[in-house]
Amino acid sequence: MLELQRTIAKEISVSGAGLHTGTVCKLTFKPAPENSGIKFIRTDLGGNPEIPATVDYVVDVSRGTTLGIGDVKVHTVEHVLAAVAGLQIDNINIEVEGIEPPVGDGSSMLFVEKLLEAGFEAQKAPKDYLVIEDTVMHHDEEKGIDIVALPLDSFRITCMVDYHNPALGSQHSGLFDLEKEFVEEFAPCRTFCFLSEVEMLAKQGLIKGGNIDNAVVIVDHDLNQNELDDLRVKLGVESPMSVGPTGFLNDKSLRFKNEPVRHKLLDMIGDLALIGVPIKAQILAARPGHKANVEFAKKIRKLYQQKKLVKKYQFKKTEGVVFDINAIQRILPHRYPFLLVDKITHLEMEKKVVGVKSVTINEPFFQGHFPGQPVMPGVLIVEAMAQVGGIMLLNSYLNPEEKLVLFTSIKNAKFRKTVVPGDQLVLEANMKMKKRNIVMMETQAFVDNELVAEAELMAAIVDREDKKD
Repeated sequence: MLELQRTIAKEISVSGAGLHTGTVCKLTFKPAPENSGIKFIRTDLGGNPEIPATVDYVVDVSRGTTLGIGDVKVHTVEHVLAAVAGLQIDNINIEVEGIEPPVGDGSSMLFVEKLLEAGFEAQKAPKDYLVIEDTVMHHDEEKGIDIVALPLDSFRITCMVDYHNPALGSQHSGLFDLEKEFVEEFAPCRTFCFLSEVEMLAKQGLIKGGNIDNAVVIVDHDLNQNELDDLRVKLGVESPMSVGPTGFLNDKSLRFKNEPVRHKLLDMIGDLALIGVPIKAQILAARPGHKANVEFAKKIRKLYQQKKLVKKYQFKKTEGVVFDINAIQRILPHRYPFLLVDKITHLEMEKKVVGVKSVTINEPFFQGHFPGQPVMPGVLIVEAMAQVGGIMLLNSYLNPEEKLVLFTSIKNAKFRKTVVPGDQLVLEANMKMKKRNIVMMETQAFVDNELVAEAELMAAIVDREDKKD
């Protein structure tokens, strides 16, 4: 795998009609600086609005992957992104004059050929690989979808589909080397759909740019010639349409025996580009689709963002510790005698955090609570749980040192056992709700695996006044 980031060597353009909208669109690929990533720029709109190609901006996955910010959208980006990611391009600006990239022949080759023509330029910054260290899974029981990322010091992807159709059957394919296999064996693989889907979409006017030359249509039910002629008119296809013995409309020949599953793999490469960085992992996918791909990419991107933040604040890697006390002080504004967490041992961004507070006789509050029988005040146990929760919340922001967590309510607080010097508090906080800057958490405190306190906390995340410009 490449070690340095790269962009393209020169500007290059391509034009054509989009699959779903049928509108003519011009794409212009332009070199971009290091660490800038992949961006779509709508140059046909005032102000040239930009949409970063990350999963945070996915707004629709019903008939492809659509990115958007507000009313600004770019439809069906997966084949463009597959070309960019498959050619291991890290930084590129994609100027778009229109709302949907050209469909070409239904594969990624239109874009791959243009990018190869533009050439590549190695940059000085190293590639920002996300190395998968623990298994990441996505499972959809209803649709029978499973996607798994396993640790591997390279990138491999294996895909399987089974649509219980004689023409398609059960298929699988795998890509093991991007540089050697992508351009020749996967980029040319065209999109496929079932005849029943084509009929439905044509009736709804949703494949205005579709024809029998940019998709492989699998016949999944009987259709007489009159019905085929009606479909041809709806699609605006001039040449005759027929159903032959192969099971594909017009007996279209496949470029590969398993071209449909190879196209599914191609789509996954494009959708996984929305993680925002290249990954080192083995990806195993059964019956994937755009919705599942995007949900899986969201999990991986959160992992990337978390690792990036941990690296920002935790300078020394320590086994079993996410943030030590030095890192905590870089994140939280609290100081002695009100910093009540010593380390963070587990963190899942916007989901769960676990911290530890070692209680000693040196705590200043023990002087008066109570003389001769020291007991940690319940309100301070709640504060300790809140501080641990605050770390989870602040790490949802790019610059947490510029934010404060102000708690607005405490509900259902219960204290089940006293906490005394020598105890080690294990503090957990689980996110229950987040709306804009308001959050709700369920928190618990344990000593020797025994619950000693719990509370439901609500908080507002606000800007620090001393950090404002």
